[in-house]
Amino acid sequence: MQIKAKVLGTGYFLPDRILSNHDLEKIVDTNNEWIVERTGIRERRIAEPDMRCSDLAYEAAQMALKNANLSPEDLDLIIVATDTPDYMFPATACVVQARLGAKKAGAFDLEAGCTGFIYAMSVAEKFLLSPDFNHIMIIGSEVMSKIMDYTDRGTCILFGDGAGAMVLGKSAGTCGIVNAEIGADGTGAGLLLQPGGGSAFPASHESIDKKLHYLKMSGNDIYKFATRIIVEISERLLNKAGLGIEQVDFFLPHQANIRIINSALKRLKIPAEKVLLNLEHCGNMSAASIPVALAQADEKQLLKSGAIILTVGFGTGLTYGGALIRWGRD
Repeated sequence: MQIKAKVLGTGYFLPDRILSNHDLEKIVDTNNEWIVERTGIRERRIAEPDMRCSDLAYEAAQMALKNANLSPEDLDLIIVATDTPDYMFPATACVVQARLGAKKAGAFDLEAGCTGFIYAMSVAEKFLLSPDFNHIMIIGSEVMSKIMDYTDRGTCILFGDGAGAMVLGKSAGTCGIVNAEIGADGTGAGLLLQPGGGSAFPASHESIDKKLHYLKMSGNDIYKFATRIIVEISERLLNKAGLGIEQVDFFLPHQANIRIINSALKRLKIPAEKVLLNLEHCGNMSAASIPVALAQADEKQLLKSGAIILTVGFGTGLTYGGALIRWGRD
């Protein structure tokens, strides 16, 4: 009997505050038409100044536990994927664990940028093959607004805040994670980064003056990488599972840029109606993008039992990964 990891419940949280393209027109040299044409984004959610990554993660986790009909004491492990943790240490996952009251759960953070949730899913799947783990919470939570330079129109128009969560358990049936794959190309590590704050450039007057604590990105290079890797990972996952692209019911790419997504749809020959999108109203939420979009689709009851979901991510590192999921609780 083959054991697989299956999705037991999903949840998400978005801050109330909305930052529209028209709002951005007032603070940076841009306009709504330019942003929509190049990114597909019309607005994004922004956390209040006193909100932390763990606050968003906690709310999403609560919803996921409720939908899974589980209590915090049922959790064996909590993994938080984030680039914007509460602190350098301790792990944001430990803060969430304490707040939930998940006393039996181990907890750690995982940093893989926008691919973070895919990485967390792959790691959790491996843990669930062990008899020591039965229920694992994975969370993608980001407060990207905290590291945005709102004078840089090339980056500040893209990112938003949010959190998505998923509870995974064991399955001996047909539903669950069919396969997952993660990878990295570290030669591109300098293409998307937050230079300041670590051991390379510790916090100092100079690092602050040079704005090294803000996100820096080489957009054209990321675009080239993303449009290539989405197709490669998708094809590898499908070939490994012995499935054709026509058997995919839903395609869930990382919500970075509508041009990247449209390029992938064209090359993979996936019809637009199969794509799960929240980019227009949420922007790029890094590690939270995929789980929020999945939880929203689950909330709307779009995902029927047996549906095949193909999800693919890419991000800083450069990291990449994907997973095929057969939806359902069986």
